Amino acid sequence: ETLHVLSTLAEVRTATETVAASGQRLISIMTPDLEPDIYDQAAILDIIKRFVLGHSFAKVRVLTREQPRLVSGANHFIAMAYRLTSYLEIRVRAPQYQELACAYCIADDRAIVYRVRADRAEGIAGFNNPPIARQYLQEFDAIWQASGTEERELRVARR
Repeated sequence: ETLHVLSTLAEVRTATETVAASGQRLISIMTPDLEPDIYDQAAILDIIKRFVLGHSFAKVRVLTREQPRLVSGANHFIAMAYRLTSYLEIRVRAPQYQELACAYCIADDRAIVYRVRADRAEGIAGFNNPPIARQYLQEFDAIWQASGTEERELRVARR
């Protein structure tokens, strides 16, 4: 599978929607702040909602740089996390990973949208590229495990 070069926010958004829609059991998202221009859009919210409600044992894991806040419904992704706590889990990255600048979305272990810098639209997408997806999924899993302590985990069910 070839990699697609992304250079605009619209291309990143479309590629992220394509990757997320291809998921069957697991979507893993690394983002500094749940980037509203990507993850707080109706299309991606609908894709994630259909994913978790339409697949047995589906899971969405999100790693953020800081604790996301729900301010009077301002972020629809967080509001959805409140409603779908069994399927959608958000964790704050462990201190040793706070300075990571990259952002990505991985579906299962085969599709990925990756940006070296989350504050820029330039990146790549592989819609059926298991070697690259697995490489970053391993990184994500390591950060996820390191960030799993009680004080860093966003417990939406307890709020």
